[in-house]
Amino acid sequence: MALYSTKDFSRLIGTPGFSEGLLKQHFELYAGYVKNANALHDELEASSPAKPPTPAWSELKRRFGWEWNGMRLHEVYFGNLTKSARIPGREAALAHRIAKDFGSRDGWEKEFRATGSLRGIGWAALVWDPGALRLFNIWIDEHDRGALAGCPIVLLMDVFEHAFMTDYGTRRAEYIDAFLAAADWEEAERRFDRAQVPVPEIARA
Repeated sequence: MALYSTKDFSRLIGTPGFSEGLLKQHFELYAGYVKNANALHDELEASSPAKPPTPAWSELKRRFGWEWNGMRLHEVYFGNLTKSARIPGREAALAHRIAKDFGSRDGWEKEFRATGSLRGIGWAALVWDPGALRLFNIWIDEHDRGALAGCPIVLLMDVFEHAFMTDYGTRRAEYIDAFLAAADWEEAERRFDRAQVPVPEIARA
């Protein structure tokens, strides 16, 4: 039995700014990450590392993390899209925190757009730092480099070319418009609420 299963995000079909063809291709790509994560997990479970680990085993171990992140980041991304987006009101905890940490929602959005416009392939993310008690916009290169350890993701945008080129070609700014129009701020608020749970002392050391 596979350790991981592909989640169904077909509810997103019909989201304004995202064609059915783009979404179905993206779902298939995500399913590939799930398949690869399972295959690598099974291969690693069936083997045992030598002392020192062989180059082949070491690469399997490294690749598992890359495929797993590809799987999980896509689940977070699809999970924060909706057909009926709404911007949280000023009374919402996340909206208040965004205004505090970025000066205003417009200030946050300007920086988030700039982060998502960086050259290269990866992800733009709004994350919560439980140590400094503040929000950051970050760039995650591919699936791993640049992520801030221990910082939960509040909002995530895929800026690999497969996320937008079918509909927008090289016009990434238009894709960012579509993403922000479809961002599920209710889900982002739930993630932010969960991120407020106190972290263990060892994590704050």
